Amino acid sequence: FLPQVDSANAGRVLASDAAVFLKKSGLTDLVLGKIWDLADTDGKGILNKQEFFVALRLVACAQNGLDVSLNSLNLPVPPPRFTDTSSPLLLSGTASNDLPWAVKLEDKVKYDAIFDSLNPVNGLLSGDKVKPVLLNSKLPVDILGRVWELSDIDRDGMLDRDEFAVAMFLVYCALEKEPVPMSLPAALVPPSKRKPLSVPGAMPLIPSSTSTKESHQSLPPVGILAAKTPLTQ
Repeated sequence: FLPQVDSANAGRVLASDAAVFLKKSGLTDLVLGKIWDLADTDGKGILNKQEFFVALRLVACAQNGLDVSLNSLNLPVPPPRFTDTSSPLLLSGTASNDLPWAVKLEDKVKYDAIFDSLNPVNGLLSGDKVKPVLLNSKLPVDILGRVWELSDIDRDGMLDRDEFAVAMFLVYCALEKEPVPMSLPAALVPPSKRKPLSVPGAMPLIPSSTSTKESHQSLPPVGILAAKTPLTQ
């Protein structure tokens, strides 16, 4: 990876170059900021070769649901995955449209009932309506922030029925003392979101083509709701 970000071959990586490269990991800016802080030990905004490898290792930890901390550096993890914007497959495992959804049907019924009780508008709940439910779990605010980031898959600041189910699933995992992943696992992406654009942790910064963008805009809210009606019956 180093030659891609150290074009001058100076043995060091500038913050601006590293930021562009690290964003291709699909992790949230919040997580990437934490990774940078841990790797940039002297706070100079430049990583030497050793520090850059620490950053890559932490990216791999985050992508595999481990804590972003120096304690995780010695744990065995597969190498980090980065998306090449010219590549049709954004992240390994994202072509798995046939993966069964991690949210079980009986749990989905419960989550739908909570969703409906919060008076959604046009099938969507605003952050203000979801916030009290999340806070009610008594989980730390940073964990709840990550739950929101992961569940708001289309990044519109609202949760639809399926996104809300993902949020509830993650909250219950956290209450069971299971770590909340840093990027959304493929199995947790709702089937209704598994279009060309629905990638775990994908951000608008890696659109694979303009056509996926257009189809994405035509989806909410009617398309998504229509796709969901069989579930609610």
